[in-house]
Amino acid sequence: MIEREIAEKIKELAAKFPVVSLTGPRQSGKTTLIKSLFPDKAYVTLEDVDMRIFASSDPRGFLASYPNGAILDEVQRVPDLFSYLQGIVDQHGIAGEFILSGSQNFLLMESISQSLAGRAAILKLMPFSNRELTSTKFFSHGLEERIFTGGYPPIYDKDIAPSSFFSSYIQTYVERDIRQLKNIHDLGLFARFLKLCAARTGQLINFSSLAADCGISHFTAQSWLSLLQTSYIIYLLQPHHINFTKRLTKMPKLYFYDTGLACHFLNITESSQLKTHFMRGSLFENMVIMEIVKHYTNMGQEAPVFFWRDKTGNEIDCLIELTDGLQLIEIKSAHTFHSEFAKNIEYYEKLNQDKYLTRNFIVYAGDTAQQRTLFTLTPWNQDLFSK
Repeated sequence: MIEREIAEKIKELAAKFPVVSLTGPRQSGKTTLIKSLFPDKAYVTLEDVDMRIFASSDPRGFLASYPNGAILDEVQRVPDLFSYLQGIVDQHGIAGEFILSGSQNFLLMESISQSLAGRAAILKLMPFSNRELTSTKFFSHGLEERIFTGGYPPIYDKDIAPSSFFSSYIQTYVERDIRQLKNIHDLGLFARFLKLCAARTGQLINFSSLAADCGISHFTAQSWLSLLQTSYIIYLLQPHHINFTKRLTKMPKLYFYDTGLACHFLNITESSQLKTHFMRGSLFENMVIMEIVKHYTNMGQEAPVFFWRDKTGNEIDCLIELTDGLQLIEIKSAHTFHSEFAKNIEYYEKLNQDKYLTRNFIVYAGDTAQQRTLFTLTPWNQDLFSK
């Protein structure tokens, strides 16, 4: 089993809260992780029809079957259970009594906020990060392979070809999860929408354009994109509105939680295609952005990650709010450094005029790290948050 960075945070919070909730994309390894961390707890999945009927029809009797607590997987399938859980944890006052997991964030969080607010620690498990894979045999395959394969655990521990895994993943996701969350009649049109989103990886979201290309209304495009966010397919990076000028973009940028999934929607069938593919730069940027997001998620924090762009096109790919300033990150998919890579950082610093303490990085596809006066040049496989 590949060690997960979030494991220590889960154990830490299980010693303080009566309930720990772990959500995240389907197949991100939630069940494997929590079963390994809490081997003495009974495990119940409410995907099982018999268990779901038992929990729905007799929630008191169901929970009484686990006097020492339990791991309840896909618990959002029985929302009525949460109010009974509240009564039990309030009565017992035992830390780490119940561990909840689920792949439908909206339904799980809705139930927790209604019944378990203040009683549940909430964490998210993402697919493997570069840091988690660094010490394994899988990380030696190179940049293009890393982007193409993505980070879903079954691809690694079961040696499933990415194309086979993602085809099955999308079928399960669309036919089960989506239909449970929203009544979408034309699944073929929704699949087209996913492909159109993949073609916009790393771009500002224009709902009108996206809707027109898919043949749906502006409202439907917004609704479907929200659905993709909720189920951990799409990540929207918000703009940073630091007040240098009022002429800043207000639209978010679109990324995928997993680059392998984005490649699948782009019909990329081999990692070698990424060497010359027109989406190479966008997918590389997607990978770096999500590595930063995963770093914070694995610490149990919301990622303070943004981008900055003015109306004339000057842009910082990634801006991280730190307690003592800002971290600026430019992302370039070239293997060789060019001085032009630093032009947006230079532009930003002229506007900044030392108002904010900044730490500047340029992440690129090369393998040489350099400390420059204005920035640190960082290879893609070097940790930006070294311990």
